Amino acid sequence: MTDLPDSKTLASDASNPFTGVPIDITVSVGRARPLVRDLVMLGPNAVLTLDKRVDDPVDLYVGEMLIARGMLEEAEGAEEGQLVVRLTEVLETGSGA
Repeated sequence: MTDLPDSKTLASDASNPFTGVPIDITVSVGRARPLVRDLVMLGPNAVLTLDKRVDDPVDLYVGEMLIARGMLEEAEGAEEGQLVVRLTEVLETGSGA
């Protein structure tokens, strides 16, 4: 059986055509579970309470797969005001085999 290269080697291989394919990552800050009657009453300036606090970690997903967790921060410098995620945990996703 042939040993597979590690993920860092694969990611830095410029000849690998998959490394240049963009993917969407969803950052989940929390969930809400309102009743339907409350949902239909929502309008401008309504407040929807989430199940997380401001300083709780956020979850990062590719599709339905949780891949990492992190903390929301504000970018500094030229991108001041831009929202960023500082990763605190990268989950093992398995070999995919």
